[in-house]
Amino acid sequence: MNGMETIQILVTEKDTGKRADVFLVEQLEGISRSAVQNLLDKGQITVNGAACRKNRPIAAGDVFFYTPEEPVTAEILPENIPLEIVYEDSDLLVVNKPKGLCVHPAPGNERGTLVNALMYHCGDSLSGINGVIRPGIVHRIDKDTSGLLIVAKNDRAHVALAEQISAHSFDRQYEAVAFGAFSDPCGEINLPIGRSDRDRKKMAVTEKGRSAKTRYETLATYSDHSVTYSHLRLTLYTGRTHQIRVHCASKGHPIAGDDVYGNADRDHRWFPTLEGQCLHARSIGFVHPTTGEYLSFTSELPVYFRDILTKLSHWSKISIIE
Repeated sequence: MNGMETIQILVTEKDTGKRADVFLVEQLEGISRSAVQNLLDKGQITVNGAACRKNRPIAAGDVFFYTPEEPVTAEILPENIPLEIVYEDSDLLVVNKPKGLCVHPAPGNERGTLVNALMYHCGDSLSGINGVIRPGIVHRIDKDTSGLLIVAKNDRAHVALAEQISAHSFDRQYEAVAFGAFSDPCGEINLPIGRSDRDRKKMAVTEKGRSAKTRYETLATYSDHSVTYSHLRLTLYTGRTHQIRVHCASKGHPIAGDDVYGNADRDHRWFPTLEGQCLHARSIGFVHPTTGEYLSFTSELPVYFRDILTKLSHWSKISIIE
C-alpha cells in the first residue's frame, strides 16, 4: 500500500451476501472496521467504479478499488511532558489525561499535546493505524475533558481494541456536573448525533446522524435560590464526537462550563475558576488484546471537579442516589 497505487479486490462466490465493510476488514489486513467505514464514506474505497455504502450486500464479481492516501509528511516532535500512566505493558498503556491537554496536534496547536508526550515516552512503539498525527490513539477525549484514555503500542492491539469499541463492549463511564436536573433521575438518551447544519464545527442531534446512546444517573442535585446543578454518572454505549456534551445539552442540561453547547458565562458566575466543561472520564474497561483478560481502571476525580462539588455541598441538596 505505497503511494497512490490502487488496490483491486475481487469478490468470489464464497463471500456473496456479506456486508461490504465486513468483507473489506477481512481483506485489508491491519485496518479496523471503523477505519474501513471511514474510507468508504470518503470515497477512497469504491465498488465497480461507484460509491459504496458500508452495509451494501456484496456479490460474486464485484470489484472493490482502494486508493490509499499519499503518506503525509509531518514532524511530530517528542516532548518531555509529564504523563500519569495508570497501566502499561508491551501492547498498550492507559493514561490519566489532565484537563487542558489536547490529545493530538492540530493546525496552530502542533506542540504540547498528549501525542508529543507519548512519542517521548514510547519512541517508535506506537500503533500507526491512525497516521502520523494520531499514533496509538484508539479513542479520544476532548481537550477540556479529563480522565482515562487508552493508547495502543502496535497495530494488532489497536485493531482489537477498536473492534471492542465498535461492538460496544468497551466500557467507559464518566462523571459530570450539569446545569439543571433531569425529570427522571436515571435514564437513557438515545438520539442520533451528526455534524450540525448550522455550524459545521459543532455536532448536533440530527436525524441524519449516527446512532448514539448515553445512560445517565443522577448522583445528587443541588439548588441555590433559582439555580440548580446536578452531579451525574454517565455511561457511553457509543462513542460519537462530543456525545455526552451534545446529549446532555439536547435535554436542556448542558455540562457546566461548556462554552460550545452550554452557557459558560452563566456557569462561571457560580464557578469562577472553572475552565471548560466539568466532565471526567472516570473509569474504563476492556478485554486485553493479547491475554484475553478483562482489565478495568478508575481515576480519582481531579481537583477542579472536587472543588465544584465542595461548593455545591454548601447548597441545598434536593436528591441523591447512593
